[in-house]
Amino acid sequence: MSDAIVQTRKPMGFEQLFDPDSCTYTYLLWDEDTRDAVIVDPVDVQVHRDLQEVKALNLHLRYGVNTHVHADHVTGTRLLREQLPDMRSVISKASGAKCDMVVEPYDGIRFGSRYLTVRPTPGHTAGCVSLVADDKSFVLTGDALLINGCGRTDFQGGNPSQLYESVWTQILTLSDDTIVYPAHDYNGLTSSTVGEEKATNPRLGLLKTKQEFVDMMNNLNLAYPKHIDRALPANMRCDAPKE
Repeated sequence: MSDAIVQTRKPMGFEQLFDPDSCTYTYLLWDEDTRDAVIVDPVDVQVHRDLQEVKALNLHLRYGVNTHVHADHVTGTRLLREQLPDMRSVISKASGAKCDMVVEPYDGIRFGSRYLTVRPTPGHTAGCVSLVADDKSFVLTGDALLINGCGRTDFQGGNPSQLYESVWTQILTLSDDTIVYPAHDYNGLTSSTVGEEKATNPRLGLLKTKQEFVDMMNNLNLAYPKHIDRALPANMRCDAPKE
């Protein structure tokens, strides 16, 4: 009797890109067979770089996804669509923003034979989502969960109690070895894991109660975001021109 042949699936194509001004991570993901791709949280000033990567990797960019309405940079989705007319902009329905396609909790964003599952993670903003890879090997957490931190909760419908529940029910319930890729990092870190964040995150880890988290977030007294007055109105329409 011959040995069984076990076919293993190729991993999802993955590239993490960085904007130093806003400390934003942009993610380029693709199906290795079809070359269909999505880009997550693109930044307007980095669109030339992103287009170069798409071309170099011979990708067909299907979707430009924003994990939420950003306040610290303008999304690059409009500029990408101008160069790639077949690409569609995507954001959560709960965000209230205008775009080509809205997603709701547990929808799948499909590209080729691969997909990302939309998990609702409001609290930083009312419309935040996290995106889980089809094989659950990683999660793109947007601003909900950062490495050793989390997004602020004092504007855009933020709610610390809601953020705590979102992170603990939608992200930290994933396997401990699930890789966490955030939308920002300010200390040169690129990734973490669910297990590491549960154990060591000083805001949301196991050593923090929900009430302690809420009290802490309500007393951060953070500075006003420097780009919010330009970024927020633009991102509510996915940077499309005003009508």
